[in-house]
This record gives sequence, structure tokens and C-alpha cells, in this order.
Amino acid sequence: MSWLATPHATAATDRILDAAAGLFAAEGLGGPGMEEVAHAAGCSRATLYRYFPNRAALLGAFAEREAIAVLDEVAAARPGASPEGVVISAVACLAAVRARPHLMAWYAGDGGQELLAVMAGSARIQDYLRAGLRRSGVADRALPQLLLRLLVSLLVTPAADEHEEHALLERLVLGAAPTAPL
Repeated sequence: MSWLATPHATAATDRILDAAAGLFAAEGLGGPGMEEVAHAAGCSRATLYRYFPNRAALLGAFAEREAIAVLDEVAAARPGASPEGVVISAVACLAAVRARPHLMAWYAGDGGQELLAVMAGSARIQDYLRAGLRRSGVADRALPQLLLRLLVSLLVTPAADEHEEHALLERLVLGAAPTAPL
């Protein structure tokens, strides 16, 4: 087992990512540099670079950790496995992200494109979404990417209200769900 897979490494990465969260909330995504993150985490730059070889890796790990936390929270309260359940879960994901001030930097200003790139590039997030959609009877292979794009778009440019967001998500998800022949 790699030393990076030990509980100590997990605690260290969590401490670094927690420090980054505070800095992102205070300064935005582009604000803190690696030295500032290391200082806030109480470690040296060398230690920070041991866990995250560059800023992109740090940003990716942070976004992935937060996305999985939101997905886990929503899945725990999920209304049953159905296409409509996917829509309700997607609306709940939007609310959960908006309720986390440290995530605002990702969808305020220019962070939306970076967020989409991280989410779309994360095999872990893609697998999570594919599995949830399959359990709900929605097997469209393109839907995880489309759903991510719509969610990020709604975070960056919200609809008029939750009902409009629900309708947009419903049209996307239910349009991809298999239908019974007439």
C-alpha cells in the first residue's frame, strides 16, 4: 500500500483541502496561491506539493471531494429510483451546492468553466452519476455529461426560480428516459 493511501495521508489531504476551502470562500478561485494554501493548512510548500503536484491537481481534488459530498448527501435523502427521482435529486444538488458558501467561488465569476472541466474530467464523478442514472432506469450514455453541463449552467446562470430549474431538468432527464411503446 502506498504511503499516500494511509489514514495519515487522508487526514493531511483533508486538512489541506479544508484550508483551500476557506481561502476560496474568502478570495475566490483565482485568489490563493499554493504558498498561501500551505500556510493556511499549517504545512510547508514541499508537503503541499507531495500531495498535490500543482494547483490544477489541488483544484481538481477539492472540486471532486465537494461534489461527492453533495452527491452522497442527496443520495441519502433520495426519493426512490425513478427518472423523476433523478430530477428531484438534481434540484436538491443545486440547493446543496448553493448552501455551501465555500463553493460559491466555483460558479460565481469565471469559475463555471473550470468547475465543468473538473467534473467532466473526474472518472469518479462520472461513474457515480452513471450508476445512479442506471438505477433510475435512465441509461442514456450522454446524460451524465449533459446533466453536469445543465447543473453547472444553472449554478452560473440560475433560472428564475426552482420551478423553472425543475422543468428544465425534467425535460432533459425524462426526455432521455425510456418510454413504454404506445
